[in-house]
Amino acid sequence: MSFVALGVGDAFSAIHYSSGLAVEADGRWLLVDCPHPIRKVLREASGQSGVALDVGSFEAVVITHLHADHCAGLEDLAYFSRFSLGRRPRLVAHPAVLSRVWEGRLAAGMESLSDPVGWTSRPMRLEDYFEVTPLDDGRRVEVGAFAIACRPTRHHVFTTALRIRAGGRELGISSDTDHDPALVEWLSRADLFLHETGAGIHTPYAALAALPAEVRARMRLIHYPDGFEPSDGAVELIEEGRRYAV
Repeated sequence: MSFVALGVGDAFSAIHYSSGLAVEADGRWLLVDCPHPIRKVLREASGQSGVALDVGSFEAVVITHLHADHCAGLEDLAYFSRFSLGRRPRLVAHPAVLSRVWEGRLAAGMESLSDPVGWTSRPMRLEDYFEVTPLDDGRRVEVGAFAIACRPTRHHVFTTALRIRAGGRELGISSDTDHDPALVEWLSRADLFLHETGAGIHTPYAALAALPAEVRARMRLIHYPDGFEPSDGAVELIEEGRRYAV
C-alpha cells in the first residue's frame, strides 16, 4: 500500500494545493478528496512522483466533507468523466455528506444539460454523473480493492476521518478536525496515519507534538499552513508530490 500526496496545504495556502491523496494497493488507486483543478493537480503530482495519474486512474473518489478545498474539483472530475471518458465515476462519502453534495454544492453548475441543436435542456441528478456509494460509520465499506471505515470529526460542517485498508496495510486520515484525543486513538490503530494541523477549528501542532513517541512515529502531518516549519521535529510533514509507502 502506498499513497501520493497530491496536495498538503490548508484552505488558504498560496504555495501548495489543497490536501488530497491518491492511495494505491496492488496497482489500483483511490482518490481521497478532490481539490481544484483536479487534472492539473494530478498531472503535477505525476511528474513529481513518477506515477502516471489522471481522472480515469481511480476506482472511486472519497469525499470527507464539503468545504471547497476538499471537494471543489468534483464538477471537473464529473464532466471530464462524462464527456471524455464516457463513464460515471464512483463517489463515496458518508450519507450526511451525500445528502448535501448535490443541492448544497454541485447543482448550480450541473443541474441541466442542453441540446446544442434545439437548445432544449434536460434536468440532471447526482446519479446521472456519479455512481454513489455511502460510507457507514458502523462498518467498513468495500470500494474495489479498498475497505473503508469512517468516523465523524469535530469541524464546522459534517466531516469524516477515514481508515483505509488494502494490501494487508491500513492508512488513517484525520481530515479536518479540532483536537480530539479519541479520534487520535482511533486513527493510531492504523499502520500509518495523516493528521491535519492549523489554527482555528483545527488541531494545534503542540497537541500532536505532545503525543507519546510511539504514536508520533506512525503519524505524519498534512493540511498545514504556509510557512509551517516546526523546529522540534516531533512529527514529520508529508511533502507535496511525493509517494509514500504505508
